[in-house]
Amino acid sequence: MRLDVVSLAPEAFAPLLGLGVIGRAFSAGRAELHLHNPRDFATDRYRKVDDEPYGGGAGMVLKPEPVYAAVESIPALPKRRVLLMSPQGKPLEQADFRRWASSYDQLVFLCGHYEGFDERIRALAHEEVSIGDFVLTGGELPAMTIINGVVRLLPGTVGTEACLEEESHSALLLEHPHYTRPADFRGMTVPDVLRSGDHGAIARWRSQQQKERTQQRRPDLYERWQAQQQE
Repeated sequence: MRLDVVSLAPEAFAPLLGLGVIGRAFSAGRAELHLHNPRDFATDRYRKVDDEPYGGGAGMVLKPEPVYAAVESIPALPKRRVLLMSPQGKPLEQADFRRWASSYDQLVFLCGHYEGFDERIRALAHEEVSIGDFVLTGGELPAMTIINGVVRLLPGTVGTEACLEEESHSALLLEHPHYTRPADFRGMTVPDVLRSGDHGAIARWRSQQQKERTQQRRPDLYERWQAQQQE
């Protein structure tokens, strides 16, 4: 998969290339990361990428010309999706990672900066994505979050793909508890069922734990899961 990032802080993405299984996926060629700085496409002597907003107001706004030029310089693969990082976007979900990883061979990330971006930049994007109801100084961290979530789902990135099917949010429910040795640690013991060797009982226990944990910690997800089961 080809990943293109349009950002005024491309250096922020360097750690991804050495980040565990994600870094190894890049080294193995399962994913390619290409960085594009809109400042390189500014046409004035000062390489200006922002300006004051029409109508007044605090802060500076990212200009459309350098961003459009940066995006238009990127080679387009047949299955391409352009994602705009924005607190006004659709809240990010695990299902989005799976959809992007399986349906596209190129993702382009538009990272805003300053007070915001010129409204016309939105026309470049197929989707606007938010990682939460808060505001950051730029779209770099949200873009890195998505890159991490997508690349780990690419075939061959994670050694045991069954792990991806059982983890939290894979089917709306949160993941069940995990234990390892020792069986008794400071008075906290591993449930007997996990040491029983009865795989059917273990599967039932884990399923029940998923439901209970989701209902307690994320009742919104539990309601969605219940509605899905009724359908």
